[in-house]
Amino acid sequence: MFSLQQLFGKGDKFHELLEAAAAETHQSVRLVIEIMKVPRDTKKFDDLVLARRKEKKISEQISEELVKTFVTGLEREDIESLARGLYKIPKTAEKLAERFVMAGRHVEGIDFSKQADMMEKATDAVHTMIKQLHAMEDLEKIKELNDKLQYVEGEADKYMNDLLHELYSGKYEALRAIVIRDIYELIEKVVDRCRDVGNVVMQIVLKNS
Repeated sequence: MFSLQQLFGKGDKFHELLEAAAAETHQSVRLVIEIMKVPRDTKKFDDLVLARRKEKKISEQISEELVKTFVTGLEREDIESLARGLYKIPKTAEKLAERFVMAGRHVEGIDFSKQADMMEKATDAVHTMIKQLHAMEDLEKIKELNDKLQYVEGEADKYMNDLLHELYSGKYEALRAIVIRDIYELIEKVVDRCRDVGNVVMQIVLKNS
């Protein structure tokens, strides 16, 4: 058993900022999933851009606070790694949304529901891990969340290979195949970014256990 409360302290500003960043990251991925369902909904895309900008602002605030703060609950490198990892998720998610909207008719009739579910599970796990990092007293619970995240990422890799096998079968015209592959790869990258954040959280927990 261990406690990160002693490291963060009650009301630690870095935990509050990291949790806010995780919330915007979670929202970004949710919005991308909605855009993939209804790509012509420009309001959702505007909301996505706003969420990504909010997360970027939080990331910048973390960097500014690190310059001004002499004593931090966690090592500065760990805080920076978490902030950097969280920033990459909505950045990649926004790029995915942009490509999906540009793809237009080339992605019509393609079922992305399984990939969307994987993205949602991955970002849910990240969001929960960051929220629980402050007060979690059970190493096994955080490990369980990370194992779930690693499993989702592994399943995403397997599914990606199956999809590419179908894509290279000659079933699709060349341009459409290229566009679909681009979307597949960006979806996989979103899940990979989530996995990377989970790895950082586990490193922090193990280091301070």
